[in-house]
Amino acid sequence: RLTAVLAEHGVGCDAPLALLHRNCHRYLEYYFAAAALDALFVPLNVRLTAGETAAILRDSKARLLVTESCFLELAEEAVLRMADGERPPVLTTAGEEHSLESLEDLADRLAFRPASRAASTLAPSQSTADDPAQLYYTSGTTGLPKGVVLTHGNVSAHARAAIAELELDEKDVWLHAAPLFHLADAWATWAITWVGGTHVLLPDFEPERVLATIAAEGVTITNLVPTMLVKLVNHPGADSQSLRSMRRILSGGAPMAMELLRRIEALFPCEYVQTYGLTETSPYLTLSLLDEHSGELPAAQQQELRGTTGRPMLGVEVQVVDPQGQPVPADRKTVGEIVARGPTVTPGYYHRPDETARAFRDGWFHTGDLAHVRPDGYLNIVDRLKDVINTGGEVVYSTEVENALYAHAAIEEAAVVAVPDPKWGEAVHAAVVLREKSSCTADELMAHCRERLAVFKVPRSVAFLAEIPKTGSGKIDKKALREPFWASEDKRVK
Repeated sequence: RLTAVLAEHGVGCDAPLALLHRNCHRYLEYYFAAAALDALFVPLNVRLTAGETAAILRDSKARLLVTESCFLELAEEAVLRMADGERPPVLTTAGEEHSLESLEDLADRLAFRPASRAASTLAPSQSTADDPAQLYYTSGTTGLPKGVVLTHGNVSAHARAAIAELELDEKDVWLHAAPLFHLADAWATWAITWVGGTHVLLPDFEPERVLATIAAEGVTITNLVPTMLVKLVNHPGADSQSLRSMRRILSGGAPMAMELLRRIEALFPCEYVQTYGLTETSPYLTLSLLDEHSGELPAAQQQELRGTTGRPMLGVEVQVVDPQGQPVPADRKTVGEIVARGPTVTPGYYHRPDETARAFRDGWFHTGDLAHVRPDGYLNIVDRLKDVINTGGEVVYSTEVENALYAHAAIEEAAVVAVPDPKWGEAVHAAVVLREKSSCTADELMAHCRERLAVFKVPRSVAFLAEIPKTGSGKIDKKALREPFWASEDKRVK
């Protein structure tokens, strides 16, 4: 019935469907309905402005926008910012007052559609593995959002690999606590369904509710970004006993500080797995799963491995290369860029051939992430290319400084960026959030870092914030931290 209503609004091949919605069962329905209609599905970041949302609707040429009541005002404003000929009609998933003449109530449409056999039988899909399935727009931390195309082949190949690697089966209960508009969570839509597992969905990330839901629903596995895990381990109601149903806790989106990993493992009585990937790779490229050999190592070395970026996931090739494109030695110190190729890698950016060409070289997708390789083949990210700090000719990786900051007992969250400096060109700047009832001064933090880092890596300034800015997916937004300092400077060149 849903696909029939969507088809009546023109959704189908070359007519994308956009969704502006929090997590709920409807999100799963739309992912599958779009696939059944051979339509390109466009999940929208709910934290974007009306102007940014309008730009995505315009760029994707969405035929229809579906939203819920809490985002109705945003949807209306976004559509009204578009030209008359490009405005998609808007459907709501519940009845409410509205000002757009094209707005309809999808719930009513479905309620009055007879559940006949004809209405409930889907026509066979005509899509091939190479046809586009979803269009995810980047968070815009490197500029204007661009659409990442994932094909049916990309999505299914990733689901198969994740099922095998994570040993997913019908007994698994996946918690969708991270947003379904982001692939850090969305990939489980297909993998968990494929094995007959259970989906549990929360509309928003609220630590107390997440912890209670894991206990009440017997959640066995989920993926959360580090900022979410920080909130869980610091929540006064967190209790390992109530989390005993968990068999694996996954985290990705940013490198993990070892001190934070220890706190996570102290709370969750299950295996921790660090994940790494990008929207362009469906998303996972590596997992810090232990193999048979590493499972025999001492506990401290096993924990160190779990805190790495991990080893390549099944079915994808991953290398760390120098500027000439040659693999760096696996010596745990030579830094290069992570590149990848395989069935889970995007064919490119939507209607942006130049950007696609820049991202691929000799068939390899260049991630923009810097890492070194251990002798055992596990990777370890040291920074994003755009986040590397060059101070007085010395290279500083922001993650190394962040790890030092997290080792301080008063720090709840930390982020390090480059700020302009008249003498050194760039200086190390730290933004921190203190734990509740903790106190610390900038001088104390600098002294703490001097005990652990070379002097040129020590922050020259510290900002104490109530909250570090985040992207829509919950990752720390370093662009937002840098912008106030560089607004009056010439454009930063790396």
